[in-house]
Amino acid sequence: MRRHRRDFRTRIRSVLAAVLTVTVLAAGGAAFSPHTMLRAEAAGRPVEITSCTISGSDVVCQLNVGSVPASDDGKFYLYADEVWQDGTAGEVVATVSAGTSVTAHFPLQYNTENSNLSRKFLIAVKQGGQMVQVSDEHYITNPEAVASYTSPRKPAGIKGILPDLTKASREELQELGVQQVVYNMYVDDICSAASAPGAIPFDYNGKTWYFNGSMVSKFDSMIRSLNVYGMQVTMVLLNGGKSAYSQDLIHPTARGGDCPGYALNVADADGTDHIKAIGAFLGQRYSGHFDCGQVDNWIIGNEVNARTSWWYSSSDSLDYNVNIYVKAFRLLYNELKGANANVNIYNSIDQEWNRKSNPGSFLAKEYLDQFNYYMNREGNIDWGLSYHPYNSPLYDPYAWNGPAVWVKENLATPYITMQNIDILIDYMHKPQFLSPSGAVRSISIAEIGYTSSFGDAAQEASIAYGYLKAASLPDVDAFMLFRQTDDAHEMESNLALGLYDLNGNRKPAYEIYKNLGTANEEIAKARASEIIGMDIDQMISQKIVWTRSGDGVVQ
Repeated sequence: MRRHRRDFRTRIRSVLAAVLTVTVLAAGGAAFSPHTMLRAEAAGRPVEITSCTISGSDVVCQLNVGSVPASDDGKFYLYADEVWQDGTAGEVVATVSAGTSVTAHFPLQYNTENSNLSRKFLIAVKQGGQMVQVSDEHYITNPEAVASYTSPRKPAGIKGILPDLTKASREELQELGVQQVVYNMYVDDICSAASAPGAIPFDYNGKTWYFNGSMVSKFDSMIRSLNVYGMQVTMVLLNGGKSAYSQDLIHPTARGGDCPGYALNVADADGTDHIKAIGAFLGQRYSGHFDCGQVDNWIIGNEVNARTSWWYSSSDSLDYNVNIYVKAFRLLYNELKGANANVNIYNSIDQEWNRKSNPGSFLAKEYLDQFNYYMNREGNIDWGLSYHPYNSPLYDPYAWNGPAVWVKENLATPYITMQNIDILIDYMHKPQFLSPSGAVRSISIAEIGYTSSFGDAAQEASIAYGYLKAASLPDVDAFMLFRQTDDAHEMESNLALGLYDLNGNRKPAYEIYKNLGTANEEIAKARASEIIGMDIDQMISQKIVWTRSGDGVVQ
């Protein structure tokens, strides 16, 4: 969602701290220069790293060379760089004879100070006594090969919600029949000093890190309880930048900003090492093997194309911002899957496909395209897409009948909502977006909501339409309603998104959502069809898209 949620999410963070830490004993970092983070073009690099995978205790890189570059000694030098390094700044981990088809081996050294799990690799040759980079960077693409845990994923249908935990304790969440829940975890909220009472030590990569025992235990209790209820858990990792013990997690270009979400620091050793430890700790702890609960899905950031809101940096360069996000994503992907092989890892973008309401944001489509460019160039992995197909404007109550000016049935559409989400699905079927196995990626509608500010009936029908449309799409693995209970701050913008009002009363939308996905679904469909004025199954199966004139202002 957009700017109106900024203050609200900041308050959510405070509530989390009250009801639910990784402190760094950090090493020194290198000086940061924004110029070192810009994309290095592939043109003129004759060596291709075609794969980089874990095999036993080693890493094996396959090289394909169209024309062997000239060199002083006929050797290829394989460098391992940290994500904040560029070119031949890292260490040489293998030296092999140059050729057109070459295999290089070197030790993985997992969970040591020289771990290669989350580093990037490149090839250089010696020319005139100087090392010259002759390949693009490439990451390990099968971190799950080293995982200690391969936890079976919790079975789940797509029906989900952002829960009101006070209602879960009274079994109201269970009564609703949701199969998935999504929740926010601010990484700075789990940061702690070594001397703090109850701090949890965690030894990783040759250092001891510390987590806030009180905060982590509250997450343990919540996640474990939700699992007991039979619910799959998705956790959104955010960086609020508030803790004194997590300042190294804020990217240098984000420091001094005033936002609820900051870009993670991939610009120096301190931030990078900290992020690795967070990923490893969370992946292990919530693998389902330590009586702490199991998280099956991790979303890295929230609506990261909304730069000035949720992935803040002072740079307005698309490539720069995607570049630092990709680095953070790679670190957390490899560390989380390096702990629990079966977790899914998602990025997160909003519904502003080809139009942005905030000049500080990037278009969702261009951000997704650039993200995918880097993923393909530096080693394709099994990432998933978390998409938020809200109505436009957000307070528009009609999921099935949006404004024609904003909702179109082609790739040039300004917004992608549930009405035209088929456009996104078709786009993700394009060859360049497929997973390493050739499959369409998991798509999670991890945040969606509809207001009752203009009548309960519109909310009822919108929820039914959104859910049933999602259920009709095999590539969609989650439909998460935002939220269970109204929020007073959001209601100032006509966003009464909850299934409960502020007094705790159930709205009619509660009953319709309860029936969806159950033996009583026909009751929900009949009610929605009555409100819409057309059979809802026909509307969805025949992909009928109604639009209306105007800009979405409700009369």
